[in-house]
Amino acid sequence: MVAATLLYCMIAGAQLGAAQTEIDITGGRIDPLPIAIAPFLVGGGAEESGSTISGVITNNLGRSGYFAPLDPASFIEQITSFEQQPNFTTWRQIQAKALVTGQAYMEGGKMRVEFRLWDVNTQQQLAAQQFTTTPKNARRIGHLISDVIYKSMTGIDGYFDTRIVFVSEEGPKDKRVKRLAIMDQDGFNVRPLTDGRDLVLTPRFSPSTNEITYMSFGNATPRVYLMNIDTKQREIVGEFPNMSFSPRFSPDGQRVIMSLQDGGNANIFELDLRSRALRQLTNVPAINTAPSYSPDGSQIVFESDRGGAQQIYVMNADGTGQNRISFGNGRYSTPVWSPDGKSIAFTKQGGGKFAIGVMRPDGSAERILTEGFHNEGPTWAPNSRVLMFFRESQGESGGPQLWSVDITGYNEQQVPTPGFSSDPAWSPKLN
Repeated sequence: MVAATLLYCMIAGAQLGAAQTEIDITGGRIDPLPIAIAPFLVGGGAEESGSTISGVITNNLGRSGYFAPLDPASFIEQITSFEQQPNFTTWRQIQAKALVTGQAYMEGGKMRVEFRLWDVNTQQQLAAQQFTTTPKNARRIGHLISDVIYKSMTGIDGYFDTRIVFVSEEGPKDKRVKRLAIMDQDGFNVRPLTDGRDLVLTPRFSPSTNEITYMSFGNATPRVYLMNIDTKQREIVGEFPNMSFSPRFSPDGQRVIMSLQDGGNANIFELDLRSRALRQLTNVPAINTAPSYSPDGSQIVFESDRGGAQQIYVMNADGTGQNRISFGNGRYSTPVWSPDGKSIAFTKQGGGKFAIGVMRPDGSAERILTEGFHNEGPTWAPNSRVLMFFRESQGESGGPQLWSVDITGYNEQQVPTPGFSSDPAWSPKLN
């Protein structure tokens, strides 16, 4: 956990989002809100940190698609004191709807950071926050401030103070080395979690954000593992006679659900991490895999080819009431329940293309968000507004890269990583 002490937080009741951030869910249209992010005032050796913080805020808000950060070269007024009231007339002249001001300075060996969010039209302060931390946490502070601005302006929880665990890939296609890695959601602070000696797949976060589960081919039989991402200590989730794969935590973090191979079939089992009791949830001669709990833990979505082709099914958490919910043309896979419980994301293959889509938990209102040569493996941001997935490019030099797309199907863009990358999993908000 970052050593940042929140001294005060004041968020005014006024909201701009509904009136000025025009979001058309069905049409996929977003009119970005022009926002001015003034360079942070700095002192006492916090110059680099102040620049980093304002840069992180600008990057986060711009990539979200809901905001259009204005070029600082267009600013008429130069903020010279954090306490000064902005000259809102000058900010209206450059079409700014909102203004962010801030400062960072060193004080007694610690860095103090303050910011304010202003509604330019009403000339009201919408939010203010102050932190005491160390310079090494400058990027984290930028993410935390971005979350406050995002929530204040849209009414939706932010997702910037989060991390992504993924499979980092390098080398030629026929000899690709795959390592588990973790990074901030904006692609910074990448660090490896495994050394690449063992093939790894499908990492997934626990609700606590400091533990993951994943599959590894390290031994003769592929196994599901747990890993503490801070210490890198790991343990096998059960000694099963055959392959175990596609693990995911329960919402309370006390259980892991996964597939266990049995001959040419695979069924879904749930393991209690405290008692190590194993419970079988499906029992049909088919491949049943990729399970994902609903946020309240009462239901599980999964894929199965029991009907002849991969389709999506939903069942109760005890395995009863197994019902198919996907009926479109093509094959459906990798279903994952949204954190708000309202949608299920999936991969759909058909017509020579792979698509990322969403549907309601009853299978209705299916929508394709993006499609291409090979898109796969969606994962939800904790606010249920953004999906990340990986896209494979063609050719001998091609490989997978991470991409994100808004739930509207708008604002599709590549997520920066050092090399090829696949199988992303989005963390909950950090503590």
